[in-house]
Amino acid sequence: LSAAFQKSGTTLRISPGNNYASSSRSKTSVTIWETPRKKTFDAEHQDRRSFGVTLLSNAMMVSTATNAIVWGTFSPPAVAAYPEEKEDKTKLLKGYERLTYLLDHWETETTICQYSGGTKGCERSPENVMVYMGYKSTVDPLFKADKTLKRLSVLVSDDDGLDYIDAMEKWLQAAEEANGMAYVSSWGEANPGGGKDRVQLFIERSKKNVQDAHDALGVAIDLLHLERP
Repeated sequence: LSAAFQKSGTTLRISPGNNYASSSRSKTSVTIWETPRKKTFDAEHQDRRSFGVTLLSNAMMVSTATNAIVWGTFSPPAVAAYPEEKEDKTKLLKGYERLTYLLDHWETETTICQYSGGTKGCERSPENVMVYMGYKSTVDPLFKADKTLKRLSVLVSDDDGLDYIDAMEKWLQAAEEANGMAYVSSWGEANPGGGKDRVQLFIERSKKNVQDAHDALGVAIDLLHLERP
């Protein structure tokens, strides 16, 4: 019996009992104690159960988050695609805004007025066309805009990829032609057979190129899901 209890993790202790006058037999008292092993098992069982509940709870949280991402109900923190992303977006929008201003104030921005002997004289000049297009200063927002657009291309969806490439190509072509026309215009009066009318002619030709560049830039901005200024 004792061996059976020990095997089951229970200790059996038998001790002599009291003698009673009515009987010559010695009564024996039997006491059973639960051993620490039983208590240890209960503790371990409780710990494992708690661990299981915690593990299941965590799994449910992960599953919920995963489903939320899949179904679009969870928005993870925004992370820049590359270090210059924010700066490039700012330059693109600022450059677009400046071109808008140039086109809206074309006559004024391509005319230079000076006073000589108390008399005001004005003449057309293509200088600002090259300035606004980013060809006169390294700190201009559109300086090397083709490279800016190329870096930002990583943000464009696959579905919009071809349209974005087309916008980039149109921008580059229009920007170079606008700059070229403005440069030719700057020499229009100095060249043989030239004059102020030739200067104005090439300035107006460059305006179409600036408009095309402006439009291409607008398409790129839209495909990047930015808000036009």
